[in-house]
Amino acid sequence: MEQPSYNYCALPLAAYASKPEETLGRVYKEPESSHRTAFQRDHDRIIHSSAFRRLKYKTQVFVYHEGDHYRTRLTHTLEVSQIARTLARSLMVNEDLCEAVALAHDMGHTPFAHIGEEHLSEMMEPYGGFEHNDQSLRVLTTLERKYPEWNGLNLTWETLEGVIKHNGPVTGDPQIGARELQEKMDMRFSTYASLEAQVAALSDDIAYNNHDFEDGIRAGLFTISDLEEVPVLERVIGKIRDNYPGINERLLIQETKREMIGLMVEDVLEQTRVNLKAVKPESPEDVRMCGRQIVVFSSQMHKDVQKIRAFLFERMYRHYTINRIGLKVERIVCDLFQAFHKNYHLLPDNWQRRMEESGVPCDEQVRARIVADYIAGMTDRYAIREHERLFDLYWDLR
Repeated sequence: MEQPSYNYCALPLAAYASKPEETLGRVYKEPESSHRTAFQRDHDRIIHSSAFRRLKYKTQVFVYHEGDHYRTRLTHTLEVSQIARTLARSLMVNEDLCEAVALAHDMGHTPFAHIGEEHLSEMMEPYGGFEHNDQSLRVLTTLERKYPEWNGLNLTWETLEGVIKHNGPVTGDPQIGARELQEKMDMRFSTYASLEAQVAALSDDIAYNNHDFEDGIRAGLFTISDLEEVPVLERVIGKIRDNYPGINERLLIQETKREMIGLMVEDVLEQTRVNLKAVKPESPEDVRMCGRQIVVFSSQMHKDVQKIRAFLFERMYRHYTINRIGLKVERIVCDLFQAFHKNYHLLPDNWQRRMEESGVPCDEQVRARIVADYIAGMTDRYAIREHERLFDLYWDLR
């Protein structure tokens, strides 16, 4: 009896969806699975990676030890993945690919979120720069060490494209992760990404714009009344109060978040269907070549989202308590970078070996990149402990 092929999807897909049996392949050829599609394998490899597990102790907005209920980079990623699956199924595109891109999109994030990235970028400015999206690609293609035959996870072209281009074509000079991958397979930087990658990108926006205001209220940075300064939130909160007179604040916050996610998801689906009718893509290639993002908010929702972002930026991301954390993060990240870059023998043994395997530990740019890889991979608590080990004079001497 002939062995059945499992490299097909169980759910029907639209003509414009990415199909695993049509994948452009992997950097390193390997036999496909007999029971999982190519994109399922990508998803599974990401889930089982060390970098994915470390997201548990990486900051979303609040450092991990500040409370058990705040989002971490891992819980944020899972919320993005859930929204991506919902959109993917409604648009009849490939859920496995959407979820793989969603799960991988923040794997290169530094400890201490964007504050940590800002300071690591400053340190790396003379050495080719640092950007967390490109670092995610570097994690997936170079830094994860799971297989005897190659470095990285050897993901499909489509998943890697989604990580590189989920916010649109690559413009300007690509950073190191994209450059290195381009030498191995043509990633077609100038085209748009698949619908699956676009779904993952917008799911990220929906997730953080809603969970951040919930975390901000929990932290006491602002109140429900403050949220009502934003017109779309005022309308939603007013409707909930009308439907549930006397509702307590905790449930009001939960219902507001739920309603807002629902509104944004419905808006994206409606606008994307309008765009699909206009573009009429008959294949994933038509999506890439159409010259614009297809998965987007409507113009009105885009304005509403911009107002939510402006509120969060002013009342949360710039709050003095966050700025005080930022002052400490600057010391931690910059001190670690300068110490390791000056003397790589301060690195753990396995990272010293990576430095020496590069063949040019005396090359400042190569040395800086490996130090940045090490620091970017740290969790918040590991970065804090490394700083203490190096700069607390009495560490291990008490």
